[in-house]
Amino acid sequence: MLSVPAHVDTLLAALRAAGYEAYPVGGCVRDSLMGRVPADWDICTSAPPAETERIFAGYRLVETGVKHGTVAVLTEGGLVEITTFRTDGTYADGRHPDRVTFVPDLKEDLARRDFTVNAMALAPDGTVIDPFGGREDLRSGIIRCVGDPDTRFHEDALRILRALRFAAKLDFEIDPATGASLVENRALLDRIARERVFSELKGLLVGPGAGRVLREYAPVIFQVIPELAAEEGFDQRNPHHVHDVWTHSTMAVDAAPPEPVLRLTMLLHDVAKPPCFFTDEAGVGHFYGHGERGAEMADGILRRLRCDNDTRERVCLLIANHDICPPQTPRAMRRLLAKVGEDAVRQLLACWRADCADRVQAVLATDTPWETLIGTAERILTELLAGPAPCFSVKSLAVNGRDILALGVEKGPAVGRILNELFAKVVDGTLPNQREALLEAASEMRGK
Repeated sequence: MLSVPAHVDTLLAALRAAGYEAYPVGGCVRDSLMGRVPADWDICTSAPPAETERIFAGYRLVETGVKHGTVAVLTEGGLVEITTFRTDGTYADGRHPDRVTFVPDLKEDLARRDFTVNAMALAPDGTVIDPFGGREDLRSGIIRCVGDPDTRFHEDALRILRALRFAAKLDFEIDPATGASLVENRALLDRIARERVFSELKGLLVGPGAGRVLREYAPVIFQVIPELAAEEGFDQRNPHHVHDVWTHSTMAVDAAPPEPVLRLTMLLHDVAKPPCFFTDEAGVGHFYGHGERGAEMADGILRRLRCDNDTRERVCLLIANHDICPPQTPRAMRRLLAKVGEDAVRQLLACWRADCADRVQAVLATDTPWETLIGTAERILTELLAGPAPCFSVKSLAVNGRDILALGVEKGPAVGRILNELFAKVVDGTLPNQREALLEAASEMRGK
């Protein structure tokens, strides 16, 4: 027996009072069965769209989906989409049905849906209507297409990535027939808008099963980001690494906090290792410059995927700096803070930890464990931020341009030059960020 929130129950009651069938359907039923609070509630009904609009004329309606039978009703509890029972026609664009046919039967509507766990509805008495075994697949932890997988993926190729996202998000396995079909049909993804692909990829990456899904369905990921294909099976020939580059990257994804920026960074952080690879005289592999080269490659990848600018710029910044040694002195940490900012330094600490998740300590007794280096850097950061007048940008100096002008410096480039020189000395630790000391130093710089 499952219950629905009051704002949804009100809509269901209004549809039923008008003589129509109405059921909560899809993800809200799935999440409720799993003991989760649904983020959204959807309703399917026998009422035609025009009747739905009439019944809820007193509400604010969003009618952008009416062509496909969907009317969204804005309630106090949020937006609820109400869709007429339908079957879909052909999918010429591989994404949207060319036409829909409204039908009177709930089961016909459920039969058009993507996966069994999303093809369940909730009856008025709170019992689950489940004609395709979705409840059993939930118990077994399986993502399975409703009906023939090839048909489902040819109808809407984005379902290929949706299957991977659900498998990662729920930490489920994918049914063998569904898995084989999505790999076989992966080229269909080339027809899908890149921003939709990117949205599903982000959802996949933040799931608890992300690394496993990436490894098991690598060909699909390589279809979306072909630059990553060179990582699979690439022997790093380095005593610090026991896995190929692709396996290492997927393990680093799992080890990073489940935030889009960090997991995108770990997915792409070693994309330039294959093109930067060389071996020394002892046969040991090295990847000098792969951070900066990787940032350039990631920039191109994320632009192609229509990634938003803020995310793209931060991911590229982290990749460009991920292979530097964590700062081991206050001076080095101040320089890094001045270069990238506090937020990025904290993200770099998370990236360094994720990057060393499968790192092997070399046999050389002089090597310091990577985790020890990260711990030292984290301690230094904490101490610097807790110290007096922390200064990691020109704006955080204890003096400003007006103070420099008051010393008699002419308005113009000289003001900026002096402020930058003061900041450089503070970063290097040769000058405290104290007003009197800064003004004295600025006076000496005035005549230069």
